[in-house]
Amino acid sequence: MTQTVVHLVRHGEVHNPTGILYGRLPGFRLSEFGENQALAAAEHLAGHDVVHVAASPLERAQQTAAPIAGAHRLELATDSRLVEADNQFEGKRVAVGDGALWSPRHWYKLRNPFRPSWGEPYRTIADRMLAAVTTARDAAAGHEAVCVSHQLPIWTVRRFLEGKRMWHDPRRRECALASVTSLFFVDEQLVRIAYTEPAGAAGARKA
Repeated sequence: MTQTVVHLVRHGEVHNPTGILYGRLPGFRLSEFGENQALAAAEHLAGHDVVHVAASPLERAQQTAAPIAGAHRLELATDSRLVEADNQFEGKRVAVGDGALWSPRHWYKLRNPFRPSWGEPYRTIADRMLAAVTTARDAAAGHEAVCVSHQLPIWTVRRFLEGKRMWHDPRRRECALASVTSLFFVDEQLVRIAYTEPAGAAGARKA
């Protein structure tokens, strides 16, 4: 039997002074705090048997993955299947109490939260993420792999693998900044999922 681990790492904090939903927009880099979170994730994984590192093509994911790949002297692979979920509110403010969600012209996009109607379907996200995980697992057979992605894709594929419905309350996601969701496989069978927050509880800043 071959035991393989695939670690799904969420990127660190992004510099986003205007508070928009940046999604797949270019030019959004890690903040200084986010760079420190990436280093914390790299330090956490430094003693692991990592032989393959892949990341979403978005800059914040590439930045988070770079110190992980560097610590293991590996070339960083880019996998477009790890990219952030598509969202029709991209570039807009969507905070509770203000922003696009309160404009009647956007309400039609909210008609079906189970799909969801405002963006990439959950099942599509789960399928592409699972394909990326499978590629990483095969590349690291008998060892460990790291895939750096984004909160919604990581949480969606985790719920899919756990046999849970994929629509959910975003406030209840267990996927903090620079967190590590680890998938443990024996051959091709998933046997366990573990979760850690190397950057601290919820990846939050300390007061």
